[in-house]
This record gives sequence, structure tokens and C-alpha cells, in this order.
Amino acid sequence: TTMSLLRKYEIMILLTEEFNDSELKTWVFNYAKNLRKFSVCDISVISRGKHNLAYPINDKLKGNYIQLNFSGMPKYISNFANILKMD
Repeated sequence: TTMSLLRKYEIMILLTEEFNDSELKTWVFNYAKNLRKFSVCDISVISRGKHNLAYPINDKLKGNYIQLNFSGMPKYISNFANILKMD
């Protein structure tokens, strides 16, 4: 059955600290919308807040951490992972 092929996934997205709440929601909404193209379900979004980075990235010391949980089939997830790398 299709249900037995589903796996649970968790992605942590790191966005620049300059984004305000409205901009963060827009970014996350777009990620979730893109995920739906890959036949995923049970999408949940958890804002982990703004935290110091372990090391600077592009001269930034803080970032907004957003966690996305979802279920999907592995064959589709690798395509989504490739798109994320380019973003």
C-alpha cells in the first residue's frame, strides 16, 4: 500500500535574522507549497526562533531556525532536497 511507503522527514531551515515575522511566514509558506508538489502530507511547521550560529555564515552571527516535519515517499524527497540546495 502507499501508506507503508511513507517515511517521516524533518528539515531544519536557516533563514537570515533580518527577516521579520511576516517575511518568515512567506518563506515557510513557499517551502510548504513546494513540498506539496512532491506528494508529501502531514506538513507541520515549528518556529525554533532566532539563535546564535556556531560560526559566521556570510558574516551573519544569528539566524532564524524553522523546522518542517512531513511524510513522503523517499523517491520524491531526493528531488526536493536538490531544489533546497539551490535555494
